[in-house]
Amino acid sequence: MKDSSEKMTRRQALSGLIVLPAMAGFLASTAGIAEAKGSKSQYKYQDHPNGGHKCSGCRFFQPGKPASGNGSCQLVSGSISPNGWCIAYAAK
Repeated sequence: MKDSSEKMTRRQALSGLIVLPAMAGFLASTAGIAEAKGSKSQYKYQDHPNGGHKCSGCRFFQPGKPASGNGSCQLVSGSISPNGWCIAYAAK
């Protein structure tokens, strides 16, 4: 026989329906924090190419203005040289 303290009331069930979506929203918002850019040292960024690989040929590089100037990266924080390179390099 179950004790009355083990039974779920309608109020408890409804409050669970309110709390679960709120928790899902919170978890989704914290996922964006995990996608923050990393440091240059984390990605072993260097201002010169590695063989034929350089930032201007990487899919994560975003050219600056003018295009020959420094730009930015979707993964690495800071000013990025189009002639630089890091371990996240991925050809376009």
